[in-house]
Amino acid sequence: MQGTLTGWDDTIVALATPQGTGAIAVIRLSGKEAINIINQMFPSKDLLKQASHTLHVGLLKHNAEVLDEVVVSIYKTPKSYTGENVVEISCHGSTFIQEKILKTITSLGARMAKAGEYTQRAFLNGKLDLTQAEAVADLIASNTEASRNTALKNIRGGFSSDLHILRNELIKFSALIELELDFSQEDVEFADRTAFKNLISEISHSTNQLLNSFELGNVIKNGVQIAIIGKPNAGKSTLLNILLNEERAIVSSIAGTTRDTIEEVINIDGVLFRLIDTAGIRDNSTDEIENIGVGKSYEKAGLADVILYLFDASIENDLKDEIAWLQSFNKPFILVANKIDKASSNLFEGEGLEIISISARDNENINAVKKALVARAIKGNINTESTIVTNARHFDALQKLSNSLQEIENGLSINIPGDLLALDIRQSLHYLGTITGQVTNEEQLDFIFSKFCIGK
Repeated sequence: MQGTLTGWDDTIVALATPQGTGAIAVIRLSGKEAINIINQMFPSKDLLKQASHTLHVGLLKHNAEVLDEVVVSIYKTPKSYTGENVVEISCHGSTFIQEKILKTITSLGARMAKAGEYTQRAFLNGKLDLTQAEAVADLIASNTEASRNTALKNIRGGFSSDLHILRNELIKFSALIELELDFSQEDVEFADRTAFKNLISEISHSTNQLLNSFELGNVIKNGVQIAIIGKPNAGKSTLLNILLNEERAIVSSIAGTTRDTIEEVINIDGVLFRLIDTAGIRDNSTDEIENIGVGKSYEKAGLADVILYLFDASIENDLKDEIAWLQSFNKPFILVANKIDKASSNLFEGEGLEIISISARDNENINAVKKALVARAIKGNINTESTIVTNARHFDALQKLSNSLQEIENGLSINIPGDLLALDIRQSLHYLGTITGQVTNEEQLDFIFSKFCIGK
């Protein structure tokens, strides 16, 4: 698929640094005329005669007007990010200067790049496969050490390598099955069915491992939603403030102070948590606004990945009803007993479930809450050295691959004819190809790369 789409022989330009005023800005060109265009604006030396991967300082001019003093970087095809001639101009960060240079470059024959077009060209020119290209966007958006490491591994081809191995093994047996079809009149078998069945079992196991990694991958990429739920005056807002280390929520002894949900993001041990402080849950309030807030609390509990249920340890608690309610959501929950500094004795019963005792006011045992949040979120250590699926498109294709492999296993068990077996193998190869980009189309590529920032 790579290099087969048409309409990619022009030269594009875009600002590669964020828009706005700064110390410097970088303007990037890619295409066969990239060096020629800038050579017309750079009288200091003939850029066409300069070696690839070199830097050149000089004035940028157009029609005798000096635009700026710049540094020009040259990368010649095929040894560039896109595989084409690439020029990067480091200019002063004035928005006026940026616009002036861009306008001049487009007047000389380049066009403004679309979102993600540089990486799309890198894919089409065989510099990256599709999983690596998508990892570029993940790396740009990474906001934790885990998300950065996972994206870097995929850019370096970690995920692609795993898929390449699976695909090659399938292709070998596919070729043998196809060969059998050519000699169908002679009733011969070139493919060892027992060995093939073992291979499919191994590939299915590897596929399921990748599928199972998606839950962790989603946590690494998107973070975890935590709904802090409890009755009025349990200390939910105080706990939120302590976790954030700032006075984000209003704390008051008056029941029902929190009317609406408050959401903040915190990084704990490399995992992003979106903490949602909710209105205290009670059924007998006559305040219409408070009741709306309580309704939102129930809603947030249903949408959260993990529920943190906070209750007041200074009063007697029978948690049977609360635990039954929490279990009805069918998702992880954490029981936290607050105000242990005021508790005269252990007056709560969690029916064998672990309960974390804290004093949010005195910042006592808060680390235990943090550890519990991380444990519920990742269910073990984050090992970014292993392949972790973070992309929903990849997950969907792997699910289809898993189903297709199951069809092959079923066919082998009932000894279906080689022509039907070959069809099932081709289907599996198709789903593998959609992940790496060996099977794709222009509409799909436009959708994927439209999510990138312009200039990348």
